[in-house]
Amino acid sequence: MNHVALSLKGISFKVHYDIPWESKTVTPQYNPLEQLPALIIPDKRRPIYNSTYIQTYIVEKYADRGPLLLPGDLDGNLEAKQIVSLCVGSQDAVVNVGWEMRRKKEMQSQKWIDRYTRKIDGAMRKFSDYVEEAEGKPHVLGNEITIADIAIVCAVGGIDFTGLRPEWRMQYPVLSKYFDNLHQLKEFQNTKPVMFDITEEVV
Repeated sequence: MNHVALSLKGISFKVHYDIPWESKTVTPQYNPLEQLPALIIPDKRRPIYNSTYIQTYIVEKYADRGPLLLPGDLDGNLEAKQIVSLCVGSQDAVVNVGWEMRRKKEMQSQKWIDRYTRKIDGAMRKFSDYVEEAEGKPHVLGNEITIADIAIVCAVGGIDFTGLRPEWRMQYPVLSKYFDNLHQLKEFQNTKPVMFDITEEVV
C-alpha cells in the first residue's frame, strides 16, 4: 500500500524484507511494536511505522508532489483515511488467521479463526459497498486515484493472494471489475506481495 503511494508520487525507495516473528528479525530496531511496514528516512529522522500513519505521512509530507491522493475536501479526506484504516485492519485479520492456521492442529482455536474470518468477510462487504456507491466510476472518492483506492486494491489483492476467499469474484462482481481496472496499473504490478519462507515454528 505504502509502496504504491510512493510510486505514484515519484518518490524513489528501496524495499527490504524482514520476518518480524523470527529470531533474527531487525524490525524491533525500527518499530517498538515489532511490526511491519516501517519507512526508514535516509536523513536520520526517526523511522515512520504503522501502515495507516505511513500513508498519512506520505500524502501530507509530500503534498507538493502530484497526485494529491486525497479527494481535497475535509469530509472526503477523512473518509479516505477511514477506508485506509479498514483495509489495514482487514490485512491484520488475514495475517492473524494465517498464523492461527499455521499452528499445530491441536493448538488451533477455531473460535479465533472464525472471528478473524468474520472480519475479513465484513471488510469485503464494505469494500464492495464503497465501489457500488461510486456507481461505475473508476475511483471510489472523487475523480482521481486516492489512498482509498490504493488501500482497497491492496487489501483485496492481499486476500486474493492468500486464497482465503477463492469465490470472492463471483460474490462481488462489481468489486472484481474495479479491482482489475486499477490493479493493472504498473504501480500495483511492481509492488505485488511475496510469499515468505518461514522456517521457525509458530507457537
